[in-house]
Amino acid sequence: MNYHDIKKDNMLNGNGIRCVLFVSGCSHHCKNCQNPETWDSNSGIPFDKSAKKEIDKELEKDYISGLTLSGGDPLNEHNLDDILQLVKDVKTKFPEKDIWIYTGYTYEELQQDSKDMEKRREILSYCDVLVDGKFEEEKADINYPFAGSTNQRVIRLKK
Repeated sequence: MNYHDIKKDNMLNGNGIRCVLFVSGCSHHCKNCQNPETWDSNSGIPFDKSAKKEIDKELEKDYISGLTLSGGDPLNEHNLDDILQLVKDVKTKFPEKDIWIYTGYTYEELQQDSKDMEKRREILSYCDVLVDGKFEEEKADINYPFAGSTNQRVIRLKK
């Protein structure tokens, strides 16, 4: 898996102050996407032990609410193994921190009974909040909290 950025002290991509990982790879190609440079799964830099250590260092801070996974699309087929390992590690080391995940897939698509969706559902089992759906330019709303367009939903996966 490759990534483009690790944002620290971010308040735009989930509740509280967060660490945000922007991964590479997205097959949705939404018109006027905010991050089209992340579409190519080979773009960015390899996610390695140093990047993981950087995230862990941020999550150790008391004031950090949790980790947000964005991109690109963390649920892109090229990211699934590394994202699964990351969310498992975060929940083990930092059980009090929440995980938000952004994807162009809808919740309903992710629930389809197919082998392609199996690993994605496993990833979601470690996440607390899903922001789903493709960005739709005609439904863009800068006042819509935590999403770019009003068709996207903020879904609490765990209560």
